[in-house]
Amino acid sequence: MIRVLLIDDHEMVRMGLAAFLEAQADIEVIGEASDGQKGVELAVELKPDVILMDLVMEGMDGIEATKRICQEIEDAKIIVLTSFIDDDKVYPVIEAGALSYLLKTSKAGEIADAIRSASIGEPRLESKVAGKVMNKLRHSSNGSILHDSLTAREMEILKLIADGKSNKVIAEELFITIKTVKTHITNILSKLDVEDRTQAAVYAHRHKLIQ
Repeated sequence: MIRVLLIDDHEMVRMGLAAFLEAQADIEVIGEASDGQKGVELAVELKPDVILMDLVMEGMDGIEATKRICQEIEDAKIIVLTSFIDDDKVYPVIEAGALSYLLKTSKAGEIADAIRSASIGEPRLESKVAGKVMNKLRHSSNGSILHDSLTAREMEILKLIADGKSNKVIAEELFITIKTVKTHITNILSKLDVEDRTQAAVYAHRHKLIQ
């Protein structure tokens, strides 16, 4: 069962999402919050498998809440679910640690599928958002092939990240410690000039590093 926390300041949105998700055989809504601060508190208390996060809320917004949750919970799986696609919303929340980014115009089934994907660490980006992220990566690379600087082990880990594997699973598959995995990931992000795992996964797919 995938345990989900809803963070959204619109009660009707929360009610609609909760009703639909509770009807799914493999998803359980374990909590709801109407603002970012309460969302952070519930996330730390309940340790949900996946968090659905609104962006624009009174008090603490979704960007700050995402940042704080990711600081408190290793490998937090946060799906942004919003009506906004502006650069000043997209980039900061992805840099803060959001795994996926969907619009509230998404079909209910797409949201459920994104939750299932997020639970195993696989990102889902709304097509326009993916385009923005890829554009940023393209401009940051200045035409150079950044992944040529990766070691064989770093390339191996990058491919596992792109496959949606968590740090724990990567460590188990490669017979190394989680601390070593984190060190490799830090190096990978630096060499690829990206901010987080989601951007690294997008980079790997864009450059066809995944078979």
